[in-house]
Amino acid sequence: VQLQAFGGGFVQAGGSLTLSCAASGRTFSGYTVAWFRQAPGTEREFAAAIIWTGTSTYYADSVKGRFTISRDNAKNTVWLQMRSLKPEDTAVYYCAADRFGSGSRGSYDYDYWGQGTEVTVSS
Repeated sequence: VQLQAFGGGFVQAGGSLTLSCAASGRTFSGYTVAWFRQAPGTEREFAAAIIWTGTSTYYADSVKGRFTISRDNAKNTVWLQMRSLKPEDTAVYYCAADRFGSGSRGSYDYDYWGQGTEVTVSS
């Protein structure tokens, strides 16, 4: 499955952005999808995941209550709604997919990756 992440941009602190992850080549159903992010000079970190059934979601503590992950398998798309953005949310955001995955927070568990979309939050 090929993934494409888009929707990043420049936003002021307190603002909102919605990222999209679109799949092609194969239906998205059956794939757990996660968003990871990587700020300059740091390691890639887990942000959120949604199970392939759509019944469970997981969030990093740093984004819980501000980010919402959702999916529509018919549209082969996963979204990450980001609200109350902070300068520390500035990073390149990547979507990743793991077939029948359990929602792991480890990047090593995801086999398919999008190219990343950059989010910059100004103070």
